[in-house]
Amino acid sequence: MVARPVKASIVVPGRAVEAEQLWYDRHRWPSWIDGFGKLVSLDDEWPQTGARLMWDAPPAGTRGRVVERVTRYEPRLGQTLDWEDALFMGVRRVTFEPGMEETRITLEVEPQPKLRVPPARLWWFRRKLKESLQRTLQRFSYELAAERQFGHER
Repeated sequence: MVARPVKASIVVPGRAVEAEQLWYDRHRWPSWIDGFGKLVSLDDEWPQTGARLMWDAPPAGTRGRVVERVTRYEPRLGQTLDWEDALFMGVRRVTFEPGMEETRITLEVEPQPKLRVPPARLWWFRRKLKESLQRTLQRFSYELAAERQFGHER
């Protein structure tokens, strides 16, 4: 059974290529990815199809080690990954939709519990996941604005 996706979107000023470059910059992930602890490993081919990524969530979380593998990558359009942590697995997508002077960024996650989860707990998890995706996108918009204003001086 495929889970319904959990989605969040944001519209940021500027070109999609600028947003995409920052999105895939592994050195900046801790500043905007909600729940990101530390990078364990990342294939040199990142963000290309087939590349693998492993990172640890903060010790207070229940996610533990997160393993991701890119299943689809289209420059300036987005990336799809299979992911797995201690409790869930699924598919995650990021899409960049260019406009005239702005870009819509959408994060979509299809979580699948590894064990049976009561419906109320799954509802709560999906709600918290949506909030996390929204925090990630909001923080990303701040990082992107700072990147445009200050460049690599930061």
